[in-house]
Amino acid sequence: MPEAAAPARSPRPPRPRGRTAALIAGAAALGVLTGVVIGYTVQYDRPPTPLPPLSQAVRSTPEPHSAAAGGKDGPEPLSAREDRIVRTGGDLRKLLLKKPKGAQIPSGAPDGDWMTPARYAEGYEHPAGMFEGLAQDTFRRAAAIDWERSDGAFVSIRLIQFRDTQNAYSADFLEGQQAYMSDDKFAGHDGDPIPGTGSGRVYVYDRPHTEAGYLPMYTARALARRGDIVMEIFVNSSKAVSRGTIMSLAERQLERL
Repeated sequence: MPEAAAPARSPRPPRPRGRTAALIAGAAALGVLTGVVIGYTVQYDRPPTPLPPLSQAVRSTPEPHSAAAGGKDGPEPLSAREDRIVRTGGDLRKLLLKKPKGAQIPSGAPDGDWMTPARYAEGYEHPAGMFEGLAQDTFRRAAAIDWERSDGAFVSIRLIQFRDTQNAYSADFLEGQQAYMSDDKFAGHDGDPIPGTGSGRVYVYDRPHTEAGYLPMYTARALARRGDIVMEIFVNSSKAVSRGTIMSLAERQLERL
């Protein structure tokens, strides 16, 4: 039964941590296999759709402080935490991994672009439920890139940034996405931890996705969090995807965050 809408309140009190995760996990079982992988044939033959303007202006990146530049009396170097905030507060698109040599950006696929919550939600079986979860004052912005490798495998990377002001919405989102990955419909297991992260994991699906008229599609997924950014990576291929492949992508992308 759908959750009853809460009565309007002003100002809105802080929501208990976990509500966002429950909403997203319950309303948006991932549909990327049919919505993205099978859809490559159709989607990437279409002209790209212009994205609407961001609802929130992107802040310019402050110049990093440098004690060397200011001499003995110059400002102190940024701490590791401050430096990360400066990086992730700037142009999120620049933090995406670049496509490797020999890879191609399929027609209509994001190439280091902004991604609206509506477009991101399209990859889910219940896009309306996912969009609702993102739109409740939690979603800030997202950046995306897809490429096709020379061996025919597809790589999709999403960086989703949240407004972690009152609650750790990014942690809720990550928890919600990981909650169903052990289901047989998805990876079928709990995944493997990504070194250096508290909760990041990679998943190589136990079985390929099959559909009449298409080759079997093997899938691997990585999910992790750095601060207020959730990293999501998919590798989809007609050949088995190795754990090393998805782990390497995850570690390299996290280094950029």
